[in-house]
Amino acid sequence: MPASRSRPSSARGLGLLLAAAIAALPQPARAATDPVNPYGLAALWAGSDAVAKVVLLIMLLMSIASWYVIITRAIDQSRMLRQAGAARRALESASSDAVLLAELMPGSPFRHVAERGLDALRRHGPVSARISLDDWLSLGLRRAGDRVQSRAQEGLALLATVGSTSPFIGLFGTVWGIYHALTAIGVAGQASIDKVAGPVGEALIMTAIGLAVAVPAVLGYNWLVRRNRAVMEEVRAFAADLHERWLAGGSVDAPIARAG
Repeated sequence: MPASRSRPSSARGLGLLLAAAIAALPQPARAATDPVNPYGLAALWAGSDAVAKVVLLIMLLMSIASWYVIITRAIDQSRMLRQAGAARRALESASSDAVLLAELMPGSPFRHVAERGLDALRRHGPVSARISLDDWLSLGLRRAGDRVQSRAQEGLALLATVGSTSPFIGLFGTVWGIYHALTAIGVAGQASIDKVAGPVGEALIMTAIGLAVAVPAVLGYNWLVRRNRAVMEEVRAFAADLHERWLAGGSVDAPIARAG
């Protein structure tokens, strides 16, 4: 009897070991016929016609362009704000115009303003009998400031255009997709929920993409405009200080008088 009882228990243990070994073996890859999600961006691209694909490509290009403008303009503005502090320190410490220009960073808007102002001072002699130095300097510095402002606003028109038009482009893609979805449903003669929800949902993705393109462009535009205002305030303050000190000095080669 003891021997007969041990045989079933040993067989049961062997079966458990075999089951564990089979479970430990690597499982075969899932069959290619497994169901996949028939909806989403991939399905939208695969099932869309030429018009819908053009709309998607346009919104992609608009998004890339807007992010490029936001990043590059933000970098430029940060650099100009750093240059503003250096320009203020140079204006306070420079003993002459040549020293001031040497301390201003080449390519900065503040050096551009200083160079245009010095050029106006040098050209004032022939017209000094008809226009005062004050008005002549004001005209030259204002022109320089306007050019700096024009350069600082590059790309902002693109952001405004993307922010205002991309939702309507996405809406056009949605209307086009719904039209084709309803046409296909009418031809098939089936109006069940699974036949309507999928195509209409894919078409609505176009509107969501349009909003996703527009929102960063609008926020970036407002942010860059506010930072541009701060940059231009620094440029105008620098030009006003130059104007005041050159009027006090009265000569291009004279030392720059320090503010008291």
